[in-house]
Parts: sequence; structure tokens; C-alpha cells
Amino acid sequence: MSELTVVFVHGAFAESSSWGGVISELRQAGHGTIAAANPLRSLSGDAASVSSLLGSIPGPIVLVGHSYGGAVISNAATGHDNVRALVYVAAFAPLEGESIFELSGRLPGSTLGDTLDAVPLGDGSVELYIRQDRFHEQFAADVPAAEAAVLAATQRPLRDIALREHAGPPAWRSLPSWFVFGDADRNIPVAAHRLMAERAGAKATVELTGTSHAITISRPGEVAEVITSAIAAVN
Repeated sequence: MSELTVVFVHGAFAESSSWGGVISELRQAGHGTIAAANPLRSLSGDAASVSSLLGSIPGPIVLVGHSYGGAVISNAATGHDNVRALVYVAAFAPLEGESIFELSGRLPGSTLGDTLDAVPLGDGSVELYIRQDRFHEQFAADVPAAEAAVLAATQRPLRDIALREHAGPPAWRSLPSWFVFGDADRNIPVAAHRLMAERAGAKATVELTGTSHAITISRPGEVAEVITSAIAAVN
């Protein structure tokens, strides 16, 4: 059997390098890793892009998503028999027909909307950024200020189409899932995290005290431990 590969999908206002600390932990343990470049243009298009990457990888896969990337992996894994598990890292796990916009506002706790700036595009849609002066407190409150400033400057925008597009049938209906998130997440309400983990029938749900939405950066060791648990369960 081919070696298992862990495939990472970043979310909005981040990039592939946001997985760096988690990848380092897993590579030290001997696991193969790939961080996908999530286009952040539309949910269906982004899922198709990640699905194409999955189709190029031989052997079993554990698919990991952060934030909006969770919605992407939920749809991208469909039809890939070699995807063995899904890991949601401070991530959305929508039902069919839900959008991440709806999920983030359904329960109280998100302050993201007040921090966003929009850049109009030629097709009538807009790109959404977190204002740099609000990024630290909103996205990465438990990350040192100097590091958060770099994250703010290098963030990748989310097109509003992706924010509002309805999800397709979720792969977590048929695949085992693991969830890890922080109780100080200001992007996705902690109550929403708990709800999504419960309805997905998560094999394990790990809630980290005092942890922001930037959990992949501030708590890479704990995130890697959850992924390692998923690997052990399916490999």
C-alpha cells in the first residue's frame, strides 16, 4: 500500500504556509504532507480544485481543512475512495444547502463582519480582507503582535461568492471526522463549532482554552496530535 498523505487546505485570510508548524510536527513523525493552494474564489470551484489534487495522489489520504477550508474539504472529498478521514481545524462543516455566511451568523459570537474591507472586482463581486489594524485581535489574538502583522499583510482575500455559495452533500456523512478548535475564536462562534462537530458525529472533539482562529499557528502541536489520532484510526 502507498504511504498515507495528509493534505491541508487553508481558509480565508490565510495561505498555505499557515500550516507550516503543523506540517513540521507531522513530518518529524514520518508522515507525507501536501498543502493545497486554495483559490478562495467560489466554494464549488475551490472544491473542484482540491478534488483534482486529491485525484493525483496515490494511496490513502487524511484531508484537513481550516476555517473556510473545512467547507471545501467537505465537498472535495466526495467521490475519492482513498480519502479515509476528515479533520476540521477551527473549520466550517456545512450541511448541504448551507453557506458559511449563514453558519457564522446563526449563533452569537462572531465579530468578523465588523473588521472586513471589500475590494470591488470587474465582474461585480468583491474580495474581502480583514483590515490590517483589526487582524491581530480578530484572527490571531494569541499570536505575537509582530507575527500577526506579517499574517495580516500576507492574507489572501475571500471572494464574496464563496462566502454565500451553498454547500453540496458533505463527505462527513460517510467519512469519520475529527474536530479541534479554540474557545476564543472570533471568526466562527464556539457554539457553532460544537454544533458542527456534534451533527457530524465526530470521532473526537478537542476544544483548546484561550485559542484564537489562528489555531494552526498558535497551537500547531495540539493540532498535529488530533491529526495523528485520525491517522492512527484509519491507517
